[in-house]
Amino acid sequence: MAIARKGLLEILEEKQLITAEQKSQAEAALRTAPGTDPVQYLINNNLATDVDAYRAKAEAEGLHFVDLTKHKPEASALNVVPQNVVSRYNALPVRKDGPKLWVAMSNPRDINAIDDIRRASRCTQIIPLVATPADLEAEIKKAYGALAPAAASPGNPSAMVPAANAGGGAADTSKLLAELKMGNVNGGDDDGVVDEELINQAPIVRLANAIIVNAIESRASDIHIEPDKRNVRVRCRIDGVLQEVMSVPKFIQPALCSRYKIMADMNIAERRVPQDGRIPIKHNNKDYDMRVNCLPSLYGEKIVMRILDKSSVLIGLNNLGFYPEYQSVLEDMVAQPNGMFLVTGPTGSGKTTTLYSVLNKLNDIEKNITTAEDPIEYQLSGITQVGMNRKAGLTFATALRAYLRQDPDIIMVGEMRDLETAEIAIEAALTGHLVLSTLHTNDAPSATMRLADMGVEPFLISATVIGILAQRLTRKICNDCKEPYQVKATELARFGFVVEDPDQEVSLFRGRGCETCKGKGYRGRMGVYELLKMNSEIAELVVRRAPLADIKEAARANGMKELKEDGLRKILDGHTTPEEVRRVVFTAGA
Repeated sequence: MAIARKGLLEILEEKQLITAEQKSQAEAALRTAPGTDPVQYLINNNLATDVDAYRAKAEAEGLHFVDLTKHKPEASALNVVPQNVVSRYNALPVRKDGPKLWVAMSNPRDINAIDDIRRASRCTQIIPLVATPADLEAEIKKAYGALAPAAASPGNPSAMVPAANAGGGAADTSKLLAELKMGNVNGGDDDGVVDEELINQAPIVRLANAIIVNAIESRASDIHIEPDKRNVRVRCRIDGVLQEVMSVPKFIQPALCSRYKIMADMNIAERRVPQDGRIPIKHNNKDYDMRVNCLPSLYGEKIVMRILDKSSVLIGLNNLGFYPEYQSVLEDMVAQPNGMFLVTGPTGSGKTTTLYSVLNKLNDIEKNITTAEDPIEYQLSGITQVGMNRKAGLTFATALRAYLRQDPDIIMVGEMRDLETAEIAIEAALTGHLVLSTLHTNDAPSATMRLADMGVEPFLISATVIGILAQRLTRKICNDCKEPYQVKATELARFGFVVEDPDQEVSLFRGRGCETCKGKGYRGRMGVYELLKMNSEIAELVVRRAPLADIKEAARANGMKELKEDGLRKILDGHTTPEEVRRVVFTAGA
């Protein structure tokens, strides 16, 4: 049996946006003037705002409402619908996810419009959205109207990216691509050499900047420019997961690639070997540093840019996802005058952010702190930071030797990569210095085995290591669309949950998907941790080269919670989901 939908006026009354008396007056007025649009009547008579009226209209018609002042269109959506189709139907594509395309429309019930948009975009599912006419008109004008001024010039290729919202920066791409095509751009000569004048054409400059702005506004950590046989795919890593944001024609590839190489101070004539560079960015009064790598591939050079937000390392340990008891133990460890504290995990697990947060807490006028980094990712005032330069002979090992003659109190080594570096770091820890560093291991107990495998004597490991932190980054459930659901307790057994009754159910949370999280159900990330505190029993096991299982058992007896256990606690507390913890914590055989 079908459930009758509530009417527009009834919805507004329930939401206490109009009174019962105003509802009755509106009903009477609409009866005496058949054909009058109820929404316009409410707005014209100041009974409801544009947003409230159209939001209620969407609900009454079983549609979704999008507030275009808060949620800007994505570049990946704008690029798949031609401007003539947008103009014809007054319809703005706002989001694309695979074959699905969400479109804000002035008439979301226009079947012909939906069919034409489906054909033009080649998306199999068009999801119409309701927006206020004023916002719709303004955003269409932004997306397909006048272009923003270029942010860089030939004489200043690394100029600051202009302040713009995600929609404004990304929205220009459709028009930019059209400009480039009309200009008969061929991308370069037969040898792949790109004309310098082409590289600095305003559309190329603005397209390169628009991609960066869109990524920053989307909170992306990385931008991937990936050449294919017929086009160039642009993807961004948002909350640890890669998402396609646009696809640009193949003819633009050489010029776009060379543009980024110029901005990163690379050699644009060299296309046979990888290159590294940096692009300083200032956007919306915030400083960013972009680490750029160019890699030759089958269909051309692939560029990956890592976006480093210089303010992110100042968020403090309190905001990294530590439970208070864990944070207290960690702070006690790094407050010791000497010893070695290690952070382990795969690339992209937040090790650097954790170490910088620790350094930021320890940094005061009474301590001499020196770092050896490859490269320097964030700049901290009051700390001597040294970037490695292998070509000049400056390695972790040579830097550490020099540091010991610089009267340091605390030394941070970017990564323990070899025996020589590890031995000097251990020597520093033995001679009264606190050493912080990272390793690539799956869990905390494995770090002791990894050092032994490098060739470090076990008795030195047990004498210097004071603590080991293993970590991963898991996506957080979006607070705007978080909802509870029930799950069988047996499904959590893998995380260490004790099941007392096979029929027992547990209440968990998940994100259903909304405008804020762009339908993903997640927004932001937090850490999942495993903290091993060295004691005499663990030290003895390390010296005896005991099996890893024995070390892990002794660590658990000393209070260590495994990654999956910390993940389970965050699942039960409603911070994340079982799927997320499973994705980042469990490896083959786990």
